[in-house]
Amino acid sequence: MQSPPIRRALISVSDKLGLAGFARGLLECGVEIFSTGGTRRHLESEGIAVRDIAQYTGFPEMMDGRLKTLHPAVHGGILCRHDRPDDMIALTEHGIVTFELVVVNLYPFETTVAREDVTFDEAIEQIDIGGPTMVRAAAKNHAFATIATKTEQYGEILEQVKAHGCTTSELRRKLAAEAFDHTARYDRAIADFFVGAKAEGPFPGTVHLALRRRAALRYGENPHQQAALYAVAQPSGANLVSAMQIHGKELSYNNLLDLDSALTMVRGFRDPAAVVIKHNNPCGAAEAATPAEALRQAMAGDPLSAFGSVLGLNRLVDAATAEVLCEPGLFIEAMVAPDFDVEAVELLTTRPKWKANVRLVKVGPMEAPTEAWSYRCIEGGALAQQADVLPDPENEWQVVTETQPDEQQMADLRFAWAMVRHVKSNAIVIAKDRTLLGAGAGQMSRVDSVEIAVKKAGDRVTGAVLASDAFFPFPDSIEQAAAAGVTAVIQPGGSKKDADAIHTCNRHGLSMIFTGRRHFKH
Repeated sequence: MQSPPIRRALISVSDKLGLAGFARGLLECGVEIFSTGGTRRHLESEGIAVRDIAQYTGFPEMMDGRLKTLHPAVHGGILCRHDRPDDMIALTEHGIVTFELVVVNLYPFETTVAREDVTFDEAIEQIDIGGPTMVRAAAKNHAFATIATKTEQYGEILEQVKAHGCTTSELRRKLAAEAFDHTARYDRAIADFFVGAKAEGPFPGTVHLALRRRAALRYGENPHQQAALYAVAQPSGANLVSAMQIHGKELSYNNLLDLDSALTMVRGFRDPAAVVIKHNNPCGAAEAATPAEALRQAMAGDPLSAFGSVLGLNRLVDAATAEVLCEPGLFIEAMVAPDFDVEAVELLTTRPKWKANVRLVKVGPMEAPTEAWSYRCIEGGALAQQADVLPDPENEWQVVTETQPDEQQMADLRFAWAMVRHVKSNAIVIAKDRTLLGAGAGQMSRVDSVEIAVKKAGDRVTGAVLASDAFFPFPDSIEQAAAAGVTAVIQPGGSKKDADAIHTCNRHGLSMIFTGRRHFKH
């Protein structure tokens, strides 16, 4: 349906960004502009001719701006159906003009309540009444009215008005959908604020996760499962959802899971680091002086498992780093990093056999993650918890054995402890020279995890360190590690058998640190 020509625009916004340019463009197209209070003053200060809505309605703003647009002369002009003679006759009888364009964004309620010092009364005053009413009216009547709720919509609207004097039905319907989404999120934020006032500790009474589909994936974990990628309303920090894929095949469900694990692991290191992921667990990882050195060491940690893996680096991928992956016999599925330089992209997309398929994903700066929430679905609901992303306070660590770790062992213990939190429980990590040599993951017995990690490390285990995500209920795992050649252990402590574990370490001359913090990852 073709919209009637846009003759009048009603503008009332909280966010004035880009408004003056948009309004000037509308005036050049012959559109008459009506506006309210602060918006009118802003436009007039920019030299833009505006009609005051209060003069039009004959009803002044009152109650500190609480009441200004709730008037039949306003809403009749927005809601009228231009193809209904009775609607148009009613407008004429009551001296009401039509508004074919409504430009409204709402009071910054979410920003206001996010302030630590906000009072309840301040929050209440940021609940917009007239704004959502105009938005919903224009969106409902999108067959004849165009509604703009975001500054980024101005360009497309103005382009169509300049070209045709009106907007297309496709654009109006799209803008209406975005408008209803806008008011729904706004009302949800207000409801959450009121519910939050009755929260139990940090947990609100109700949690609403607004997710928008970003892509339909080829399939899920298995080919017979359908899958899609969704994004939260405002993704923040380095993440796979808003990342840029610069080369390769479409990312799969499993690719995204593994890349997310790689990103989570590698961003926690200060020095150049690389991780090699297989089925959500690290099969290789290293910290070194350069990204190329870190990657080479990480790939050497478990070369067999590294074939067909997913990689993560916390530094720009340069040519030297790319050269490591161009060596014969290597194959990787995907790679995530802050960025890739031009020469690295050239090498990775022209040299290896897998050049056409490898997925290269850049996520920008990898700042250390801040405290956040994590959610996991279970049948009938979900679990919520604080995400285990904050570094452990090393000043609380205790050396509990007669033997003290030396400087090199401490560096390796820090590295191993940083890695073990990312391995599925029961988790054991063996490391040396800040390189992952072996990991035991997801076993029902911690003894089995130690056995697997030792087997993976092979002859390199001599002089290595061992990290455990939780305490040792019995000293048998330490006996096993000592017999293999491990020289230092880091674990949370807290078992009734801690004394036995300490005694076993002392008997074998091992040093052991208790961190006081467990890192189960179920």
